[in-house]
Amino acid sequence: MLAINNMFDHVHMFIGLNPEYSVSDRMLLVKGDSSEWINKEKLTQFKFQWQEGYGAFTCSKSQIDKVVKYINNQQEHHKKTNFLDEYRQLLKSFEIAFNEKYIFKEPE
Repeated sequence: MLAINNMFDHVHMFIGLNPEYSVSDRMLLVKGDSSEWINKEKLTQFKFQWQEGYGAFTCSKSQIDKVVKYINNQQEHHKKTNFLDEYRQLLKSFEIAFNEKYIFKEPE
């Protein structure tokens, strides 16, 4: 784990990933284990569950420090830009085709 930080509606995790494991395998473990722990510890008033899906991006070794700073600065960063707008902009800037119906939903 190189960096982790959260907001009320999302979490950023920056990890080194062994090529032996897929991103989907890692996310299944992260989401499953964290949901179980959050519910066991009663950290929320209601049963906690993650939304379906996730976003995953890669970066070059030369960008590690920049990405760590970005993740560590989430609270300040999102005072200017909300998560969903930023996520759409990332997809567009990396020229990733997406269907709006699969974009994360606002928390209820």
